[in-house]
Amino acid sequence: MRRVYDPPAATDGCRVLVDRLWPRGLTREAAQVDHWLRELAPSNELRKWFAHEAARWAEFRHRYGEELQAPAAAEALTELRRLIATQPVLTLLYGARDSAHNNAEALRQWLQGKPAG
Repeated sequence: MRRVYDPPAATDGCRVLVDRLWPRGLTREAAQVDHWLRELAPSNELRKWFAHEAARWAEFRHRYGEELQAPAAAEALTELRRLIATQPVLTLLYGARDSAHNNAEALRQWLQGKPAG
């Protein structure tokens, strides 16, 4: 995982942005994003409710996990799983300042089957 605003590293491999909105002030060339799977981002309602408040982290992860199981995310999840299976290295990119409480971290934990509580 890496913040999309950080300079790309040679070790990043395939870079996958999982935010719904394109990072403000960042060009596509500077971001060096290989895939943008915006359908994997939390809904606008959930994102606004969470507001990156650490106290809401467990509940955010739970609600986000429910959204990831909805039909709207199925195609993007299939694509992400294909990339994970075929790429030697894959980096999830996010725009949030908080490296511990963001949707990419929640997605990583959800993919690994870690419970939200």
